[in-house]
Amino acid sequence: MNAPSPSYRDLIRVQLEAERQVATESPDHLMPWGTRMDNSRNRRFNQKLYKLFGFERGPLWVLDLGCSGGGFVKDCLDDGCVAVGIEGSDFSKRYRRAEWRTIPEWLFTGDLTRRLQLTGEFTDGQRPLRFDVITAWEVIEHIGEADLSTVAENVKRHLAPGGLWILSASPNEEVIGGVRLHQTVQNQHWWIQRFRELGLFHQPQLVEYFNTQFVRGPKYGAPRSFHLALTTDPARAPVPPREGLGIRLYDRWLGGAAQRFLRTVLLGA
Repeated sequence: MNAPSPSYRDLIRVQLEAERQVATESPDHLMPWGTRMDNSRNRRFNQKLYKLFGFERGPLWVLDLGCSGGGFVKDCLDDGCVAVGIEGSDFSKRYRRAEWRTIPEWLFTGDLTRRLQLTGEFTDGQRPLRFDVITAWEVIEHIGEADLSTVAENVKRHLAPGGLWILSASPNEEVIGGVRLHQTVQNQHWWIQRFRELGLFHQPQLVEYFNTQFVRGPKYGAPRSFHLALTTDPARAPVPPREGLGIRLYDRWLGGAAQRFLRTVLLGA
């Protein structure tokens, strides 16, 4: 799979055209919770992501939807990727929280339930951007069912052929201060079927490849959540590399109860 832009070295800046700059009707903006607290990252996920696409192919283009503090975007940039984050609330931007202090040119606000278009200004002109990987960590359940088709269209507009949309979804209700934050609470089967209807096809072998190592999930601050790896073109999606038993066991151990217990005993943290 080719990079979304062969002239990434000539990228001058990224711009976002958003029908609505802030998700003013979203409960997460009206009652900031995750957007004012989260700054999730997981170096092991990044390592596995780069191995999946192949280190020799050049930098990945990564878009993180619902980026909150921007920690995952910052790690991708530090690793040499072209990485952009979009957050529905302007809380972190206004308070220059977390990575909004350090990489503001790569982080944007925009309502995912309205049309979005990222463009890049290159030395030879401006063009729409497409990404190898789009992520959304504990975001999709915050979207009302009626708006899912618009979110899916935004994703497909920005996804390179054979690219992946990797996301976590919570099946749990969440009410904070009397405000219901999770707008679409469904099980994994429901989400797989709904996305299929929207032209995005789940690749369970890729979820198995990441082997519990995601930016958010049951090990990482999202109890009972599950993961989906979606693509518009399964025939062109990356094929997971073979891994030995030692690596599989390591991924299962990393971030799990046994590792956390051992860390507490040895380090008191």
